[in-house]
Amino acid sequence: MLISRKMSFVCDFCGTNGDHSPYYCATCHLLVHKNCISLPRHIMITRHLHTISLSYSLRQSQVEDWMCKICYEEVYIRYGNYRCPGSRCHFIAHVCCATDEATWDGTIMPEGYDERSEEVVHEPWNLITDVVEQIRIGELMVASEIKHSYHDHNLRLTFSGKTKDDDSQCDWCTRPISTPFYSCEQCNFFLHKDCAELPKKMPHSFHKHLLTLSNSHDEDGYSVCSACSQLYQGFSYRCYEIVCSFRIDIQCMYFSDTLKHPSHEHSLFLVHNNEGMWCSACFRVPFPWDVLYRCMKRCDFSLDLSCAKLPLTCWYKYDRHFLTLTYSDDSEFPQYYCDLCEKIRLPNCWFYYCADCDNSLHLHCALGVLPYMKLGNKFKSYRHKHPVIFVKNIWNCPPCKVCGEICNGQAVECKESECNFTVHWSCF
Repeated sequence: MLISRKMSFVCDFCGTNGDHSPYYCATCHLLVHKNCISLPRHIMITRHLHTISLSYSLRQSQVEDWMCKICYEEVYIRYGNYRCPGSRCHFIAHVCCATDEATWDGTIMPEGYDERSEEVVHEPWNLITDVVEQIRIGELMVASEIKHSYHDHNLRLTFSGKTKDDDSQCDWCTRPISTPFYSCEQCNFFLHKDCAELPKKMPHSFHKHLLTLSNSHDEDGYSVCSACSQLYQGFSYRCYEIVCSFRIDIQCMYFSDTLKHPSHEHSLFLVHNNEGMWCSACFRVPFPWDVLYRCMKRCDFSLDLSCAKLPLTCWYKYDRHFLTLTYSDDSEFPQYYCDLCEKIRLPNCWFYYCADCDNSLHLHCALGVLPYMKLGNKFKSYRHKHPVIFVKNIWNCPPCKVCGEICNGQAVECKESECNFTVHWSCF
């Protein structure tokens, strides 16, 4: 029954405050928001594999953890909540968290929905079309030669050794190639084993719609990841829903809605940056539509996706040792500089360090300004009349056409005849 007057109350369905015209049940003495009257009974969100159902007056003995699995705040079970009906699944979420437009696409699941059909929807669809040859490793049979939907030639598996080029990258995730990986004997194509086994379609916590694997890019020849806002040229998962341009690179796709990072003592959980938090690693403030990780214990710590996916160690060809990702620097201020570009480092920003050689490098000096762009790939830009390519660590090259300095990081070059065009990426 609608109470047509202004009054303050707490909605018994969603647990948040109201200030006028609630609906009232005289039998149960419930006060409910007008919008909460039409809350769906069953919904599906990408934060959980199963259908979750609206529950009211959940008994204490039915759940072990009353922490919302989306915002990681306490769920007061005297109010409504969404939970997984599975007896062994303890997923629970606030009503407002589960039905937030960033989490739920608005699809209502029918009453009596068969959970077994759900498994078909979420079952990985492998893009390996044929296994040409297999080998036995212990008790497992491993595909040593395959045909893949996204490449014309057969791919062979390598468990050890290196490629001919130290700068070789996986053509899908653009990370430096590492074993085990598949390669093509007819062309310069490399693919991590994990990337080769990715499904064509899959849900992800970062987005409310089902995502599809794609190798398409914008007209310029590259894309911008909607999760970390970085440029990339590898494959991605894209949303093809109407008026939705979400796309996420393969590296971000490997993340889940929670993260345990060695830089922080507590676990982190995924949020959209609606509160304008800054990254504790690089001190950048992500855009409000970006996602980032926040401390579950509400410490003043957060991590954007570009810093969360930094490798813990990296190989730099001008150092004999691996560089280690370092989170703080206790040295004196005069030593806060990068040993490659010889420019100042901010003392609280992360950096890469070699303890044996006492070398400290900016993140972008160690990995490159654009670590997820494929070296040698052409792309278009209005800043130059010809297509240009990315190159890395050019020591014997013409000076930058803008600043006049020799490039010691990533740069842009034109390979057209009689076009001596080289520009630092930061100047481009």
